[in-house]
Amino acid sequence: MSLDKRARIGSAGWGDAFCREVISSRVETTRTLAKAIADAEQPPRAWVLVTGVGYYRPSPTAEYTEDSPGGDFDFFSRLVSSWEAAALIPGSPARGVVVRSGVVLGRGGGAVSQMLWPFRLGLGGPLGSGLQPFPWIHIRDLAGIVCHALESECLQGVLNGVSPSSPATSNGTFAQELAAALGRPALLPVPAWAVRAVFGAERAVMLLEGQRVVPKHTLESGYHFIFPDLSGALKDIVA
Repeated sequence: MSLDKRARIGSAGWGDAFCREVISSRVETTRTLAKAIADAEQPPRAWVLVTGVGYYRPSPTAEYTEDSPGGDFDFFSRLVSSWEAAALIPGSPARGVVVRSGVVLGRGGGAVSQMLWPFRLGLGGPLGSGLQPFPWIHIRDLAGIVCHALESECLQGVLNGVSPSSPATSNGTFAQELAAALGRPALLPVPAWAVRAVFGAERAVMLLEGQRVVPKHTLESGYHFIFPDLSGALKDIVA
């Protein structure tokens, strides 16, 4: 699950009823679609599921490719595992592709829209140490990868939906680049204790930790990124 989705889920609370709603909206909906494809007389040639890099364990140093293990260490990682498992259709002629998306950067929604006003006012800055990885992708590239997966007849399995420069991007780097794109400073870091106080310990983990995710198979499949660099992606979004 991408970080902006995780943040929205976290803000709604962690009750059992809400967790069941999250599971139902992702896993059960996907299972219903998979069954419809399995039962179809003329199934589609391919279908693509977009999940998230929450599958991989947060780490300041480890790098994850599509072959890396994960999916078994917290609620979100297990949710992604169940979500992807629900999309499997054994014996189906339909190719299955899973895109594990990072933070989606785009206009009119997502993570950036929630950050723009503080940064426009010169009140933005990194969260915590700012050293935590920040896996990201421009929305046009996420859509491009989905189209690429649908059109490439031999492509199946997992693709990491993150920019090639994402592994080198930290939360602090993102804050500096967003501020630069807006012509504003990024001088006000939010200390980790404040993030935990506002969001609670479990939800704060989503903001204070991250994963270095590499789009190895995505690049090997022949996809060419429109926005491989963070500065270009942010300038396009805030223009």
